[in-house]
Amino acid sequence: MKLFRRKYNEWTDEALMEALQKGDKHSFDELYKRYAGILKGYFEKMLWRDSLKAEDMLHDLFAKIIRNPGYFDTQKSFRTWVFSVAGNMCKNEYKKAEVRKNMSNGIDDKQQVEGASNVLNEVYDLQFREAFEHSLAQLDDKHKEVFVLRHFEGLSMKKIGEVMELNEGTVKSRLFYATKQLAEQLKVFNPSLTL
Repeated sequence: MKLFRRKYNEWTDEALMEALQKGDKHSFDELYKRYAGILKGYFEKMLWRDSLKAEDMLHDLFAKIIRNPGYFDTQKSFRTWVFSVAGNMCKNEYKKAEVRKNMSNGIDDKQQVEGASNVLNEVYDLQFREAFEHSLAQLDDKHKEVFVLRHFEGLSMKKIGEVMELNEGTVKSRLFYATKQLAEQLKVFNPSLTL
């Protein structure tokens, strides 16, 4: 197969996984280069902007890939598969967080305090970002995941449907609902904006 004569950065994700399944550890390095930043950002958005938690989840995800590359079907899209795995990891983390929350007497350890800036625009931007992140966190998991996959990860409706195992109509409905809820909660930042 001519696959091994090309440079790793020219290979498809699926070809890299096929090579990894055959024991080529260098292909893993290329996959990590391609997806570490994207997936860390995804985890941060899905997990309360907790950078340390995102790092842990990223490490766990790539550890799963390196330990069991055979779980991936090389005839399918790696991007869709890896976001499916990441989404399931987030769902498990939500369950753990709910248990911790119930045991912590209502103290929310996920809230982050950020310092204010003296520059008015920076304060406004910070307020909007915090309000947006808070509003995004308030969405239920199924609506938040669709919104993040679409607007932060750039997945198509079809790919989101594959990741979440939903039809495109359901994806569109959830995205519309999430967008409408966020617009309603954030209208104070643009009162003229209505859906």
